[in-house]
Amino acid sequence: MPESGQSLRYLTLLSRKYPTVAAAASEIIRIEAVLRLPKGTEHFMSDLHGENEAFIHILNNASGYIREKIDTVFEGELTAEERSDLATLIYYPEKKLPALKAAREDLDAWYHHTLMRLIRLCRFVSSKHTRAHVRQCLPESCGYVLDELLHAHFEDHDKKLYYETIVDSIIAYGRADPYILRFCELIKRLAVDRLHIVGDLFDRGPRPDLILEQLIERSDVDIQWGNHDVVWMGAAAGSPVCVLTVLKTTLAYNNTDTLEHGYGISLRELDHLAQEVYSGSDVSRWMPKTDERRPTSRERLCRTAQMHKAVTVMLLKAEAEVIAANPDFQMAGRDYINRIDFANGTVDVSGRLYPLLDRDFPTVDPEHPTALTPGEAEVLRDLVRGFRHSKLLQKHVRFLYSAGSVYKVMNGNLLYHGAVPMTDSGEFAQETFEGRPYAGRELFDYCDRRARQGYFAPEGSAQRKAGQDFLWYLWCGRLSPIYGRSAMTTFERLYIEDKQTHREEKNPYYRLINLPGTADKILREFGLEGEGCHIVNGHVPVRAVEGESPVKGDGKLLVIDGGFCRAYHEKTGIAGYTLVYNSRGLTLRTHQPFESAARAIADDEDITSSSEYIYTAPSRLLVADTDEGREKSALIQDLKRLVAAYQNGDLRET
Repeated sequence: MPESGQSLRYLTLLSRKYPTVAAAASEIIRIEAVLRLPKGTEHFMSDLHGENEAFIHILNNASGYIREKIDTVFEGELTAEERSDLATLIYYPEKKLPALKAAREDLDAWYHHTLMRLIRLCRFVSSKHTRAHVRQCLPESCGYVLDELLHAHFEDHDKKLYYETIVDSIIAYGRADPYILRFCELIKRLAVDRLHIVGDLFDRGPRPDLILEQLIERSDVDIQWGNHDVVWMGAAAGSPVCVLTVLKTTLAYNNTDTLEHGYGISLRELDHLAQEVYSGSDVSRWMPKTDERRPTSRERLCRTAQMHKAVTVMLLKAEAEVIAANPDFQMAGRDYINRIDFANGTVDVSGRLYPLLDRDFPTVDPEHPTALTPGEAEVLRDLVRGFRHSKLLQKHVRFLYSAGSVYKVMNGNLLYHGAVPMTDSGEFAQETFEGRPYAGRELFDYCDRRARQGYFAPEGSAQRKAGQDFLWYLWCGRLSPIYGRSAMTTFERLYIEDKQTHREEKNPYYRLINLPGTADKILREFGLEGEGCHIVNGHVPVRAVEGESPVKGDGKLLVIDGGFCRAYHEKTGIAGYTLVYNSRGLTLRTHQPFESAARAIADDEDITSSSEYIYTAPSRLLVADTDEGREKSALIQDLKRLVAAYQNGDLRET
């Protein structure tokens, strides 16, 4: 049957890429073969919170996968020490290679053995990939040689001599080091096909900027924004309230390295203001948390506490302005700077008066409590400029927008950081923005759109300003799917002794998710149904030390926040999870604390991890069973129609 006009126009466009019957048929054959390959391996991680060394190590060892493959290939042939050396070389090739070379008397022999071992391991790891995919991962400078070595037939004696001659020539011409480095990187690249980061890259840990640099180098990453991410996105967009929120968290964890050394944002003017205004104040309540990895003098901690207090007061003013400008947020009553009785030292919280633990507000005019002093205003303008003009921060935030979203549906899994807001009765909670109600998936889509407006809407537009305010709402709002709690009680914990006011009530979602049917209801809302579908999220640390399981919701919900950040290790008893989804099913890997990259390189220390099967597929999953496979299958049907169009004369070969 001849193709219709619209369909023929599509086939005409397709014919530009496949201009002959032979070209289209060849592509059909190639795709059909690819569909029979095992599904690629996906890794899911969440709540990295700036722990760059631990994250990079887990990325390097593919959550323990590479060491497992080394043991599989070389157990009985290499000693445990030799296998550890090989593993560390792959994890940190540029840093480990010089030490290994220095310990060898016959360097050429060591080069030969090492290259041959890397070739064997790389061939093993690449066995489920097409040759075309492996070629795409090869560096241009030596791709041909690597391709030859990876697809060698060592069982053929003549060929074995040919390939060993290549290796010996690499050594003879002084190219062994570059080839070792490239093999190590290729092994790591082939070990993980897709990396999902389920939110919260920023805050608490030392260097989130270094994590983002690693992620940007990969083309196989997606990110579901966490509330600590969106507030940095708002700060980069130029939102004063988001800038102050980021600063408050950064100062509370004494993590100024991220700002000053990572992003080149100066705190000098803030430091001057804090010393001028708060040098005689009691800042004991603002003393930052300490980390033994970043030793700091008492004097420096006191100055950080002064800045922390200065930023806190400025933030209270900014929050009140945003709350007043956005009644849709339903945060009336949380504008605490307007609810303080400065004469009596009390604050009104939900109609009840509480004495303030700190009554020192030297920059607040009780008649105009939200007004910034000239000094505060100048410092805030300087800080906003710093965030806007940081090239590296802008690069990272643009990546968060391009690779990120509020949620993602992929290969039967629904990924989001926090919660799907629900009512006590189990319905999707409804929130009204701009005169229209949103709930469930519609709420997620709306939040995603508003978050993008805050960064990409025209400079100076009302749309951009409203979008930036919304990014702050996503950080702490009552029905923010990224936050998932009734309120963020930072003010109460700093200023009010009564711990009842410190409670942050979780959305009913967290209780209802364990009831039969709730997880299935959420999955259906996002278009997923049937065996093998799961929800993956983080945000709330799993207290494994108390026996809490990360598997919830009839086995359909997997919470993978295992306390990756060192600040949470005591609470969780572990140091993070990686969820691994391969052709056999889902495996949860539980990680123990990581000392340091320096110890790993010097002593071959690896992260100790244990594995637990969460879901076993009824049969081995193939590319055909994935979203990519379904797209490829649809392309096959289109190509078959293209072949028919050529054969029946609707289109001409070119």
